[in-house]
This record gives sequence, structure tokens and C-alpha cells, in this order.
Amino acid sequence: MKIIDALFAPGLTGFYFDDQEAIKKGAVHNGFWYEGKPQTPGFKRIRQKGEAILVMLVLENGEVAYGDCAAVQYSGAGGRDPLFTAEDFLPFLEKEIRPKLIGLEVDSFRNLAYIFDRELTVNGKPLHTALRYGLTQALLDGVARAQKKLMAEVIAEEYQLPLIPEPVPIFVQTGDDLYTNADKAIIKRADVLPHALINNVEEKLGRQGEKLLAYLKWLKKRIFELAGEEYRPVIHIDVYGTIGLIFANDLEKIADYLSILGQEASPFKLRIEGPVDMGSLWGQIEALSKLREIIDQRGIPVEIVADEWCNTLEDIKLFADYRAGHMVQIKTPDLGGINNVVEAVLYAKKKGIGAYLGGTCNETDRSAQISVHLALATRPDQMLAKPGMGLDEGLMIVYNEMQRTIALLKRRGG
Repeated sequence: MKIIDALFAPGLTGFYFDDQEAIKKGAVHNGFWYEGKPQTPGFKRIRQKGEAILVMLVLENGEVAYGDCAAVQYSGAGGRDPLFTAEDFLPFLEKEIRPKLIGLEVDSFRNLAYIFDRELTVNGKPLHTALRYGLTQALLDGVARAQKKLMAEVIAEEYQLPLIPEPVPIFVQTGDDLYTNADKAIIKRADVLPHALINNVEEKLGRQGEKLLAYLKWLKKRIFELAGEEYRPVIHIDVYGTIGLIFANDLEKIADYLSILGQEASPFKLRIEGPVDMGSLWGQIEALSKLREIIDQRGIPVEIVADEWCNTLEDIKLFADYRAGHMVQIKTPDLGGINNVVEAVLYAKKKGIGAYLGGTCNETDRSAQISVHLALATRPDQMLAKPGMGLDEGLMIVYNEMQRTIALLKRRGG
């Protein structure tokens, strides 16, 4: 089955591009807007609309395979590729990529993904991660449609994985609406919650960490109030390196604070994502490796999750090799081709470190659906409900795609 045409169109994502550096330095909210000057190259404003490029591959049999090019909310931060906009990349796709797609046989996802993710270069560099992300999504869908299989089945067969028709735990994020959206997550019995977006010391963490501690106390009480004793979600909070800021990256003091959080969270398991941001790959690996060692030696009931500077497949392998954290986030758009997402989950599991198939609120419905298929085939410890920060929409998209796929897998297995 060949590709006979390739179409590209501008699209919107489920959230926005935000200048993380400006926010960390105290950018002030004005409604949903941020006041101030951007700090990250490429940004014209601190908050900009999230953009995508929609990829459509027309197959010989008339079917169309879909994938969406998208980039993370905090583009340009933590060593990531720069800001991604449709107007910058649509002409390139039409001129350079469309001719390379037309006429291709969609017979092997791994082979096709290798071409567009690893072989194609521009001025000696790989394509922007967002382009590789969307193109490989569409190629996986194309192979699945050509073979009349589910995308999860294609991944499982090509990577020789057992396909288990059971759900993967879903992690929801509240965004800035920490309280109402936490209620929504509890009512809908999310497996992992609430993320909480602790990305500012003054507004959300507190100079002594007191604001996060108060929120954690409220959250535990609220879970019991709304759901009783039987519901036991994992509590997972992303702090974007802000704990390191208030303790000057003193790992012993950070561990002391994490111990307090862990005790307060009991009886729920607690995960803290991005406790420090050391500003470089090796600085981050060294700090998280040492912090994990301290936590494990002291028996602190907290798992730390690597995020910043853990961007590419190669990065993830290094974090796993050095045990830099208890879990690594595999932030799907940052890895480029989704073939790298598959390999990252499998490598983390092989090394005995937790695998979190993440992503960003700034993706699309299509990239979220395809991520579900990757999760069902590779079985990470959890996956992110995405896109958006409204909670309901992202959870609906991921949960429903997971349930559809599981039902179809069970039917085929039966």
C-alpha cells in the first residue's frame, strides 16, 4: 500500500505556549494573560496560542492516515527545540517533505519512522521534534490502516511485545485551577492526580514550601471527603525545580522537605516531579541521582520524577542508567519520532526505573489518541491525560480511546 498524497494544514493545540523562564522569574498574571517581557528566544509574548500542523497521508485505497505535529507548552526551555509555529514550518513540509512521502510503501512503521526521525536532516540537524512527532504518528496510522490492524497491534508485533488488553493508569493535571479540577479528578476517580502546576515560588510553593504543604493537606482531606476510604490514587505533583530554588539546591534540605510532604500525603503514594532544575543535563543527572540515593537511604516515602533536561531518547537512557530519579517522564513531543517513545518506555522498564508516558497539555486530540496505543503496547507505569488544562477533556479523550482499543483487542483475542 502506497502513499499517493500528503496534505498539511494549520491546527490548534489544547493549550498554549508559555515562556517558562519568564514565569519562573515572576511574570504576573493578568486574568489568563501574563504581563511582562518574554525571556526565551522565539517568544513574542509570555503566553502564545498553541499551534499544530495537521498531517494527512492519502493511501492508495482511499483511506487517510492522520498525525499532528505539536510541541510542548514550555518550548525552548530545559534544552528543548525552539518555539514551533505553523507559519514557520508549513512551507518546509510542502516543499521538502511532501515529495519524500508520496510513493512510499507503508509496510513497516519502524523502517519508515527511522527514515523521517533519524535519517532526514536539515543543515546537518534532525527535523524539529514537532515535525518528527507528527509525521511518525501519521506513518503508524498508515501502516495500521494498510494492514487493517490497530496501531497498538502494529507496535506490539514490530517490537515483539505481548499485547495485554488492560488499562494503563491515567494521570490527570489540574492546571492553575488547583481546587476545582482536583475535585473533578476525584469525582472521576483518576488513577493519578493532580499535577498542580507548581511553577512559581511566590504564588504556589511558598518561600518555605508552606503553600504546597497546605495544598497537599487540603487534597488528602478532599479525597476522603469526596471518595471515602476505598479510593487510593497516586498523588503526583510537578514543581518545576522550585523546591531547589527555595533551598538553594541543598539536597539534604530538599530531602527533609520531601520527607514532610511524604508523611503528610500518607496513606497515599507521593511522587514529586522536577524537584530541582540544575540548568544542564549532567548537572540534573548528578543531582537527581544523589537525591534519590538520599531518599532511599533515609526511607523517605516519596518518589522523584525526572522531567527537565530529560528530553531525548539518549537523555532518558542516561537518566535510567544513572538512576537519576525513581521515574522518568517520557515527554512524547520532545522525543521527536514516536518510535523513540516506544524505545524509551522499554529501556526504562529494562533498567528498573519507572516509566511515565507523558507529554504536554499543548498537544492535540489526535496525538493523545496515538499515545494511548503506544501505552497499551509498551505498558508504562502511567500515561498523561492530554491535551488541555480543563482536565475533563483530556481525560475523556485518553480514557475513551483506551477503552475502545481494549474492547477491540478483547474481541480479536476472543
